[in-house]
Amino acid sequence: MKETVYTRHIEARLKEAMEDSPVVLIQGPRQCGKTTLAQTVGNPAGYAYRSFDDEDLRSFAETDPIGFVKDLPERVILDEVQKVPRLFSSIKLSVDRDRTPGRFILTGSVNVLQVRQITDSLAGRMQIIRLHPLSQSEISQTPPKFLDTLFSSGFRHRQNKPAEENIVHRIVAGGYPAALRLARERRRVAWYKSYLEALVQRDVPDISNIRSPEILSNLLALAAAQTAQLLSVNGLASSFQLSRPTVHDYLSLLKKMFLVETLPAWHNNRVKRLIKTPKLHLSDTGVACALMDLDHRALVSDRSLFGHVLETFVFQELHRQASGHKEPHKFFHYREKVDKETEVDIVIRRGAFNLAGVEVKASATINKSDFHGLRRLKATAGKHFACGVLVYNGETSGKIDDKLYAVPVRSLWEIT
Repeated sequence: MKETVYTRHIEARLKEAMEDSPVVLIQGPRQCGKTTLAQTVGNPAGYAYRSFDDEDLRSFAETDPIGFVKDLPERVILDEVQKVPRLFSSIKLSVDRDRTPGRFILTGSVNVLQVRQITDSLAGRMQIIRLHPLSQSEISQTPPKFLDTLFSSGFRHRQNKPAEENIVHRIVAGGYPAALRLARERRRVAWYKSYLEALVQRDVPDISNIRSPEILSNLLALAAAQTAQLLSVNGLASSFQLSRPTVHDYLSLLKKMFLVETLPAWHNNRVKRLIKTPKLHLSDTGVACALMDLDHRALVSDRSLFGHVLETFVFQELHRQASGHKEPHKFFHYREKVDKETEVDIVIRRGAFNLAGVEVKASATINKSDFHGLRRLKATAGKHFACGVLVYNGETSGKIDDKLYAVPVRSLWEIT
């Protein structure tokens, strides 16, 4: 069977960065496609390739980083560069002698700016490109139009045909290319579990001196069960009988490895009752479902859990599409308590001011009360409010009120 080759939406940003930056770093979780992307762009341009997963090569670079960099080809891809922290200072010296754009393409499976052993950030010399697992628009090979439609309030009334493929199957499959190549669901789950075990056993010791990796695995599983919920470090700490600072360190490590993300609260200084606790999201729903032993049947049977995982699915799809967009986007959630708690699952800021809200509902039907949070956000944001959308598990798109719409989940990657 011919292997699917996915076009990554962020490729244009990578090429643009290579035109004016001596060093470009592609960072994201292991197996999300960093090496493939680097070679797709670099191979036609004659880039050499070196991987620090090779222990001998890594030993040479650690022993003599200056000499190693000096002997590199003119243009080179250095894979898993976080494994040789001392190399960054040597790359800086080399770049300061020759600032030719596009000399180095680096890849890293951790956030290198948070690795203590890396003493030089290459500030002013390096541009960082964040690569996520595959978005649904990349999997479907459709152009990512949702964000532009959102900020232009361009949703049209549309009655979609029933989907041939259940959204739940996409949620459980996740976005890792290697997992998606496996036809059977149980084989994908096995892949995700082996993947996570390898990360904890192989990668964690390279970047952390934690003494109990099994606690990290258990914490990740607990985080999966609480995805799309307000982060409670105290609650997590009590579950493991650990101190709050210790749990905070473990969470920071999971974030550093791009396995979990925290979504900050959007706030407006005029509003005094905002709840500013961040939300916790797993970085991929395939990972989350594997950690909870959920196949598509089990996920559908638990409506509350399905709602949380669907919210993470929508958030990650929007986040992934935004990473390749020419405009900057920042993501938040919104909660305010007046007479009762009001919330919007996802708030997106484009540029300095423009705001859009996305509320996620697992039901196939909608009612007026589902728009309460979006209406409140619209009133609070005032002239900066571009659009509010309720994303639900139905088939009809339509306008509900001025700048307020309901659209099916599939619209995230099927807008034409």
